[in-house]
Amino acid sequence: MAGASGTATDAAQLHLVFANRLQTMTQPFTVQFNPVAFGLGPIQVHWYGLMYLLGFLFVAVLGEYRRRRGRLPVSRDALGDLFFYGMMGVIVGGRVWYMLFYYAGGIHWIWTEPLALFKVWDGGMSFHGGMLGVLAAVWWWSRRHRLHFFDTVDFVAPLVPIGLGLGRLGNFINGELWGKPTDLAWGMIYPNARADDVAYVDSHPAWLPQLQQFGGLTRHPSELYEMALEGAAMFVVIWLVSMKPRPRYLVSGLFALMYGCFRVAVEFVRLPDPQLGYLAFGWVTMGQLQSLPMIVIGLWLLALSRRAPTLPLAAVTAKA
Repeated sequence: MAGASGTATDAAQLHLVFANRLQTMTQPFTVQFNPVAFGLGPIQVHWYGLMYLLGFLFVAVLGEYRRRRGRLPVSRDALGDLFFYGMMGVIVGGRVWYMLFYYAGGIHWIWTEPLALFKVWDGGMSFHGGMLGVLAAVWWWSRRHRLHFFDTVDFVAPLVPIGLGLGRLGNFINGELWGKPTDLAWGMIYPNARADDVAYVDSHPAWLPQLQQFGGLTRHPSELYEMALEGAAMFVVIWLVSMKPRPRYLVSGLFALMYGCFRVAVEFVRLPDPQLGYLAFGWVTMGQLQSLPMIVIGLWLLALSRRAPTLPLAAVTAKA
């Protein structure tokens, strides 16, 4: 009984400390945006879709900039084909991979509800699947143009992070993919996480005063973490590294290594998809399992680059 009394006293003291801290807190930022950017008659244009569109636009502009500096010996039309096939790879690969590994009903949809694959309005895209789709498109395109697969991948890799960052910004505007509760000063409230907040308070009663005062729990803005790391930081580092010709595999390896490390790290404070939960040990997520091979591949490519040739700058004509 004495042990139980001590535990109750400790919990009461923790509750009091938390309540006193709340009295000095200012209202946290609430992540509550209209997901619809604008309407065109009956058509609603969502911010998340605009982020994808902006991402493809930046890839096209920066890709043409790199091509005109001789980073890939192809014409403007050929590069346009590459971007089109890559865009298709992102959409098809991202959707199929999500349905295979993240869909709430498991893979039974293949024979019970095959049309679910096309219900993109319900959400559901996977970065890892989109990346595989792009790699498949790059492989096919490179064969047609008689280019080494990794020369093309090295060309494309510096363009991808800005699209990743914009995608995470779209997640933030949608108020989704939020992180774990935190008492850090930059924690934010997600109204869409109300059910998760209530469930968390049931097992962590010390957080009840915050739920009562603000109507929600302050959480890690994990989408902004990913935007900063997978988007801004990766873009700056990889773009600067690729400003001059580098040995084959180096830029691709750096991309894989950085993304894998950043994704694994952020998953520690980001909640897993509710239909999957944690896969092992109460902390391993699907995102981490799928990102670990990228770290291994990244290190392997960096090792290969030490003895690999460097693609020379191509001559670019005014009409190219």
